[in-house]
Amino acid sequence: MDSATPVLIAAVSGRALAAAARRGGYAPLVADFFGDADTRALAHAHVRLPTSLARGMVADELIDALETLAAAKRPAGTVCGTGFEDRPELLARVSERWPLLGNGAATVARVKDPLLFAALCRACDIPHPPTSLAPPADPRGWLAKRRGGAGGTHVTAAAGATKNGGADYFQHRVDGTPVSALILADGRRAMALGFSAQWSAPSPARPFRYGGAVRPAVLAPALAEALTGAVARLVAAVPLVGLNSADFLIDGDAFWLLEINPRPGATLDIFEPADASLFALHMAAIGGRLPERAPVLVGAAAAATVYAPHEIGAMPAVDWPAWAADRQNAGTRVSAGAPVCTVVAHADDPLAARALAEQRVAAILAKVAPRLQ
Repeated sequence: MDSATPVLIAAVSGRALAAAARRGGYAPLVADFFGDADTRALAHAHVRLPTSLARGMVADELIDALETLAAAKRPAGTVCGTGFEDRPELLARVSERWPLLGNGAATVARVKDPLLFAALCRACDIPHPPTSLAPPADPRGWLAKRRGGAGGTHVTAAAGATKNGGADYFQHRVDGTPVSALILADGRRAMALGFSAQWSAPSPARPFRYGGAVRPAVLAPALAEALTGAVARLVAAVPLVGLNSADFLIDGDAFWLLEINPRPGATLDIFEPADASLFALHMAAIGGRLPERAPVLVGAAAAATVYAPHEIGAMPAVDWPAWAADRQNAGTRVSAGAPVCTVVAHADDPLAARALAEQRVAAILAKVAPRLQ
């Protein structure tokens, strides 16, 4: 590892990117909010960001953390994960000091602006739900969303929500199954590395909270081709680079593109191929090089988030199984509804992989958060 190229990683949670960087032969220098046990084990060096997650990334704190990590290391640049979608100006600040190994501030601002993105979809002939900055006169059938949100926690019914109440924009609700495409792009062309189906883990306050994802999503060949074509048209219009994801809703042969996540996302764990490295592919793509074909993925894989059903005053010391990631440190206080860890499962088919992942969620909860009497 001493001969590996150092790379800075900044994200809300940096574990998945750190693991991917390690597999790709890089030495990850990680700044994130959690400092989970496995993140610190994977990282060549780690700094935990001091601000609360609710407040999000703070420019001076992040820059100071990255400066500490970069001291005497000469990193190749910075890979930014979740946490920057609503603050592209922070990406610009980071890029002033180190090469940005991913999409730049202007690209992120464009695809995360709700009206600009809606216009982009129209220009690329991609179905997209009607979107408005103003609250709808009749909120029935509309959703309220926060710009740059992730994980579904920023989405609520529009009834009772206002811009002053935390909603940045409103979108007409369409029915369908959530499907995400993992995209590799070089600024001109895009390659779909695969599709995953997602499910929610709703709570009373967060009805659209992300629950997990399984690959491959079962899609008719014509529909998969249509989704790939939509992604190709969008990347031809916006110079996306590296790993990105596109979130769709699928209903029969119809689809709608909801959003682009212009950074490596939540499905890294289930798309890592046996004979290649997603991180290495990301680094090559930002340099303008796409592989001739997507890596072959064998079988099926699923990942699910384990949420605390009630407050855990102090995490017990857990003998974590190999299939658990984002492992909370012993003694950490975990709020009700906060993530405890991620579980990963592999199987021959997606139904079996999802079922195994859900069994593993239950097994973790039995260990760390038994039912209150």
